[in-house]
Amino acid sequence: MPEICRFLGIVIQIFYDDHNPPHFHARYGSQKGTFDIRSLNMIEGNLPIKVRNLVTEWADLHREELLKDWEMAQSGEVPNKIDPLV
Repeated sequence: MPEICRFLGIVIQIFYDDHNPPHFHARYGSQKGTFDIRSLNMIEGNLPIKVRNLVTEWADLHREELLKDWEMAQSGEVPNKIDPLV
């Protein structure tokens, strides 16, 4: 489960050989959320609304990179790091 980004206490990961739809995982302390890359909807989890909004803002800026990282991870390649939200 490679970490592709970390910002403001939020850790973003994409897992190898994960199920569709293309998605990524966000962790904030003990809370977790799973986000669909295409729609940016949180499809699973319990992140606070402020954290959810930060993750969505970051993902909107990096959607193409996230899709490429998803494809890489599905092929067993190490996904690229993505710049944090600043």
